[in-house]
Amino acid sequence: MTAPQFEVVVIGSGFGGLCAAVKLKQAGIDNFVILEKDAQFGGTWQVNTYPGCAVDIPSQVYSFSFAPNPHWTRRLASQSELLDYTRAIVRDFGLGPHLRLGVAYEGAQFEEEGGYWQVRTSAGPISAKSVVSALGAMNRAAIPALPGIDTFAGTAFHSSRWNHDVDLRGKRVAVIGNGASAIQFIPKIAPIVAQLDVYQRTAQWIVPRHDRAIGPRERSLLARIAPIRLLYRAFNYTLYEINAPLYVFFPRLFRLAQAVGLRHLHRQVTDPLLRRQLTPGYTMGCKRVLVMSGYYPALTRPNVSLVTSAVAQVRANSIVDADGGERAVDVLIYATGFHVGHAPGAVEVRGRGGKRLFEHDQDCYKGCAVAGFPNYFTVTGPNSGLGHNSMIYMIESSVNYVVEAVKAIRARGLHSVEVKAEVQRDFVAKVQRKLRGTIWNSGCKSWYLDGRGRNYAAWPGFTFTYRWATRRFDIGNYVVRT
Repeated sequence: MTAPQFEVVVIGSGFGGLCAAVKLKQAGIDNFVILEKDAQFGGTWQVNTYPGCAVDIPSQVYSFSFAPNPHWTRRLASQSELLDYTRAIVRDFGLGPHLRLGVAYEGAQFEEEGGYWQVRTSAGPISAKSVVSALGAMNRAAIPALPGIDTFAGTAFHSSRWNHDVDLRGKRVAVIGNGASAIQFIPKIAPIVAQLDVYQRTAQWIVPRHDRAIGPRERSLLARIAPIRLLYRAFNYTLYEINAPLYVFFPRLFRLAQAVGLRHLHRQVTDPLLRRQLTPGYTMGCKRVLVMSGYYPALTRPNVSLVTSAVAQVRANSIVDADGGERAVDVLIYATGFHVGHAPGAVEVRGRGGKRLFEHDQDCYKGCAVAGFPNYFTVTGPNSGLGHNSMIYMIESSVNYVVEAVKAIRARGLHSVEVKAEVQRDFVAKVQRKLRGTIWNSGCKSWYLDGRGRNYAAWPGFTFTYRWATRRFDIGNYVVRT
């Protein structure tokens, strides 16, 4: 029987994939490859290059605990700094030889007799004992099927695939959507365009962006004195972690937190009509709370219009809204988010008995393993997302569990490990019970919920409870084949 080419195939080179690669190397596992469909590595921070792109969690916690960066120049790092950080990870941990850039993951089939995976890629098939999927939830741009869109004669693109060849100066621009990316790039492009029309479906809760520069003296202290660096990281982690009870245990208290968002709106927008249009009609936290200080002022500019009527039709050089208004457009920018159903379900992954991954549901054990899919692991899979703190903490927790599983397969010479169906079922049921009374289930429509209204995105608790749940690979909950 032919042995697989690799011990592990890691899918994706964002923070999740790079973290998995580092931990594999530190565990003495060097026979692995990282597949990346794009020509460069870096995940979200390589793909999203729109003006103003930045993180909304403090840089000190939006980074790996094993690779602290004392050189951040801002409290909330920009896209370019975050991309530089991923480059440093690849360089410092020797990940370059493991990267396969421009090689897309196209699916996988479990070979039951041999206990390994046949992986289909754009560069041909490869095989691996284990697969670690670190695709992330937000890598498939969602572009609405607007009536007449094929007739549009201007330039159109999604914010996550920003067209830097298009000069927006003096152009009439329409932005469809007002989510996390839109509120960052709209203040940047508003001063240079001739006219900007922002099509809003739902008003968002927005709070001030408390960003600041980190000066040379402060950076020097963080670089030279490790205890200060650790204290700063712990402070920022705690500052955000104390918000977890609002999301999970006491969602009604979010109504008090709404005062912050309303005060922010009223301070920056004086026009009564515009205020009403920008006031959300749902409880804060039900959708992602956005962080931005420059969005509201941009909407008050004389060359910017907020359109709350839905798009009825796109024409060659204009957009017609549901109220019959028609506005000329040269450039159309989609800020419409992503298809956030778990990414591995977007390709055909066939497990034991030909079962397809996430074909009927997104049930997953600890966001890391799925019954029927031996030796197939996910990094921050279903129900490991957050609304209040850094996903990097969750990534490290998930990767620790996954790498421990890979180590167990190696150390014991196992054919495969597969989470027991009843264990997964009980775990998913427990998570869903905990989610029932959370803010995400308070009535609004959001990317946290699937088409049936089930929340397969969020973790219902503190981040440290997820760290505890993934602290070790609980092989007793798995079907072990030797």
